[in-house]
Parts: sequence; C-alpha cells; structure tokens
Amino acid sequence: MAKLIDGKKVAASIREEVASEVSRLREYGIAPRLAVILAGEDPASVLYSRSMEKACLSVGVDFELFNLPGASSGDEVVDLIQRLNDDDSIHGIMIMLPLPRGMNKQKVLEAVSPLKDVDGVHPINRGYILSNSEGLFPTTPQSCIEIILRNGIEISGKHAVLVGRGESVGKPLVYMMLNQNATVTVCHTRTRDLTRHTRQADILIAAVGKAGMITADMIKPGAVVVDAGINEVQGGGICGDVDFERVREVAGAISPVPGGVGSLTTMLIQKNLLKAIRLQMKNIST
Repeated sequence: MAKLIDGKKVAASIREEVASEVSRLREYGIAPRLAVILAGEDPASVLYSRSMEKACLSVGVDFELFNLPGASSGDEVVDLIQRLNDDDSIHGIMIMLPLPRGMNKQKVLEAVSPLKDVDGVHPINRGYILSNSEGLFPTTPQSCIEIILRNGIEISGKHAVLVGRGESVGKPLVYMMLNQNATVTVCHTRTRDLTRHTRQADILIAAVGKAGMITADMIKPGAVVVDAGINEVQGGGICGDVDFERVREVAGAISPVPGGVGSLTTMLIQKNLLKAIRLQMKNIST
C-alpha cells in the first residue's frame, strides 16, 4: 500500500510560514495586499475568489476584489490593471479566468506587471522558468514540486515522467523539474505506447484532465505518483487523472484528489505575493 502524500498537511505548514512572514513585514510597516480582478459572474471564479479572500485574511494579507460587469471591454480591464500596477500599496494582481467571451486573454494577462504577477502567467516570468532565474511561477506546478519535496522525496537524479503538456501545468512543470535536476520525459496525446514511458518513471505526474486515465498497469512498482488532474464527478465532487484505489496498491507514494496538489495552490499564491514584495523592493533598490 502506497504512502499517502497529504497535501493538506503541507498546506498547513506553508500557511504557518506565510503568516510568520506577513507578521514580520507588518512590523516594518509593509501590509501585503492582493488585488483580484473578476470580470463577470462565472460561478467557479466567484467561489474561488471568496476562498482566496478567506485564505488571505487567515494569514493577515489584505485582499481587494474588483468585480467588473461581464459586459466590460478588454480595454477597461487593462486600464484597471495599469492603475493597480502603478499603486504601490498593491503587491500582487490576480486575474480570474475565464474572461468574458470576446475578451483578448493574452492582452489582459500581459498587462499585469511581471513583478505583481502572482499567478506566474506573464511571458517574462515564463521565460525566467526556462532560464532558471528568479521570478514568479505558476502555483499548480509549484504545488507538484512542493508536495514531493516536503514529504522527504528526492527529485534530483530521478526520472520524472509528465503526462500532459498543457500551458498551465505541463509545460512550465517540464522546466521546473529540470531545474530540480530531474531527468524529464513528457507524454501527450500523440505519444505512442504511453505505458512503456510511464512504467519507467520514478516520479509520475499526471496533468491531463481525464478521469482515471492512469491505471495500475502503467506504474512502476514503488514509483511516486502525483495527481494534478481535476475532473468533475457526476453527482458532485472531483476526482483526479489517476485510478487512485488501484494505483495505490502498486505505487510507493501517491497524492489523492481532493486533498493533494490542489490543497496547496491558494497558499502558494500567498507565497508568490511575499516573493513579489521582495522582488519589488529589490527592483526599487536597483
């Protein structure tokens, strides 16, 4: 039976670290502040923005929601972003997705200052991942790495197989794992004989968005399996990309869904916010 990789436990540890650093910053007169832009009333975005507010307040981070009408134009959203970029009291900016139909997503995301891009979506921050430089990086790939390392599992020198090459998780994770000195194989929809690749993995990370796609016969005995997939279950709830009950009989360690990777993302936004403050202060001093 595989060891359970408990994301909630890791998230609690990160929460303590964030709360401690926020308290320290406030002693120096710095009040960390996150601005969230929500255009429209997408139910999932509304729910996530509320949970983000709750998470911010729990660690002493100031939170401000800018809820624009769904009929707002892209230029109106960009104008708001520019104002927030210029506001020194705002340390991080997060754009809730999806944006209203017809709005230029790339134009909106690229309007956010790279120094305030707590979601790690700006092309400049993506470039920093490739060059292994200091920047703000997307939270779900970070979660995959944190959940492994904070459970005492070494990445350096291991063969990591990533199933999925999506823009938000798979692609940035390739380079983030390389920066951890893993040997990386990437599998995707055009990969032939997927099982041959996955059975070579010391660490298998699934980020496909297809429920139960990773089955027990695809796992090398004793491998670490990290499930970054999120799929809705009929009747309510979510599940991952891994056939959890059967794979746990083969793997050495496995993360569940829910209770795994997704448990960390909100707190890693806070970690990115604190990193953004450090980067902004460094930018001012230079």
